[in-house]
Amino acid sequence: MSSGIVELSATLLCVRKDTPCLYLDDVQAGKLPSGPLTDLDPTLELGVRRLLEELVDQDVGYIEQLYTFGDLVRSRLAPLGHRTLSIAYLGLLEQIPTAHALSMYHLFPWEDRRKPWGLPVQEKVSLLREWAEGHSERQWRCRVLFGLDGTPWNPERVLERYELLYEAELVEEAGQGENIGRPLWADHRRIAATALTRVRGKLAYRPLVFELLAQSFTLTELQKTVEALSGGLLHKQNFRRMVESAGLVEPTEETRSEGRGRPARLYRFRSEVTAERPAPGVRARPRKR
Repeated sequence: MSSGIVELSATLLCVRKDTPCLYLDDVQAGKLPSGPLTDLDPTLELGVRRLLEELVDQDVGYIEQLYTFGDLVRSRLAPLGHRTLSIAYLGLLEQIPTAHALSMYHLFPWEDRRKPWGLPVQEKVSLLREWAEGHSERQWRCRVLFGLDGTPWNPERVLERYELLYEAELVEEAGQGENIGRPLWADHRRIAATALTRVRGKLAYRPLVFELLAQSFTLTELQKTVEALSGGLLHKQNFRRMVESAGLVEPTEETRSEGRGRPARLYRFRSEVTAERPAPGVRARPRKR
């Protein structure tokens, strides 16, 4: 191939109704917001912010570079003789319009461990075991990545699990028609898996979760947002003790009714904690189901 095309793409996440959701520029086609880097973009970040101003009708505050993708699957979508490189960014939003939102767990249903796996996931995991049978290295990867046979589940290995299913030809993008989860255009599901991996990995040492909340929130809202992102349930009292002892939040003077009982106190993020601690994240272990 003689030359390449540089594309910018954005994986924008929010939490809606206790579910992490992805912003799709075209939901039916399964496409992330993306477009070419131009000679008028002074930096990559300013380029992606310019792109988002054109495509997304809201301000995107937090944004960080995610990864560069350039698999050959992209090249068949580029003009003849060119290879497409996509520089992907991760952005966090408080809200995503319904018309552009897709649940991350529609893409990766095996990643939601707040309830037992449904039959479709169980069937694909059984097929994965069959694929690995007789291959010790494959069996080890299946066991470690999918938490099988008593092996602990690691929520941060989202991309590795998706790539193992791809290798076993159990996702539609592998070209075999076997599908678990909703496919996206080209390699956009792989980009989404990379984004969820990044967010889960940073929960413990960066206060990213507060970018997804309103300025004031209840501790229940905070817990449910963390559970949505991590895909696991947390022990209520342990979580609250951890958040308060870590100095991540401070109470406001306001309350909010959450149904029966006393109104819940509202809190806000203590921005001072970023100067007080080197890794001010939400360190919480999921409780066993």
